[in-house]
Amino acid sequence: MFWILSKRNFKSDPGEKFGQFTLHERISAGGMAEIWLVTNPEGKPFALRRLLPDLVWNLKSRHRFFRGAEIFKRVSGSPYFITYVDHGKIKGWPYILMEYVEASNLKELIARRDPIYIENIAQFLLDAAEALLHMHNRGFMHLDFKPENILVTRNAQLKLIDFDLARPIPDKPTRYRDNPGTPSYMAPEQLMHQPFDQRADIFAYGVFAYEMVTLQKPFPGSTPDEILNRQLNRSGFITPRQHNPDVPPQLERIILKCLETDPNRRYPLAEGLVYDLRNALYVKS
Repeated sequence: MFWILSKRNFKSDPGEKFGQFTLHERISAGGMAEIWLVTNPEGKPFALRRLLPDLVWNLKSRHRFFRGAEIFKRVSGSPYFITYVDHGKIKGWPYILMEYVEASNLKELIARRDPIYIENIAQFLLDAAEALLHMHNRGFMHLDFKPENILVTRNAQLKLIDFDLARPIPDKPTRYRDNPGTPSYMAPEQLMHQPFDQRADIFAYGVFAYEMVTLQKPFPGSTPDEILNRQLNRSGFITPRQHNPDVPPQLERIILKCLETDPNRRYPLAEGLVYDLRNALYVKS
């Protein structure tokens, strides 16, 4: 059982075994998990995501990881998601096994003004909304929607990842005991610890889309309180077209609707968002 293992057991180097898998390269490490390129005994490559070594003992992190794994399993099956393979524990260490794709996260592509980002902005805007639509249709809200959690493959396919914070869509806006997330992408009702629902994802999409077309955050700030103040006090707000006149007016209206302070003025789900984006961008789905 996991609690009798020594903490030093939760360290690894390339070439070591993790159960039946051989570890080859640690691809990335984030807030609570790391991702390794691994192969099975037949030599087939996979991506293996597991808790960071220092969090293996953390019961809250374990619960969040497994909840996210179950949600990932239920939303997998869309071209806008990495394919789920399996999840469980190996010697007490929680893991998720996924298909392996060569990709970069969208945050990195935006930061370096990568041609794949510049040439596919319209398609990425629509694909990201389609990913949210699929997730909402499966009954879940993502709650950490941001460029860092979007992978882009070499052929410009978009893949939404990281479901650690995801929750079932509630019947009505609900206040949760914990309030995790990335403040820059969180809706005002989240930052104020008020009840919220899937419309928080729509707000996050608005921040994402604004950033995609302007390379700026709509509500910059170094603390949650500063970000919230800018969300509530719009006197200094700069519209997307003020940053970038090439943004189509119809697309700007969509982004501004997503960024409404009042969730009742946003798109209730992603269906309307996707419909309006298709008309605004003339992109085939």
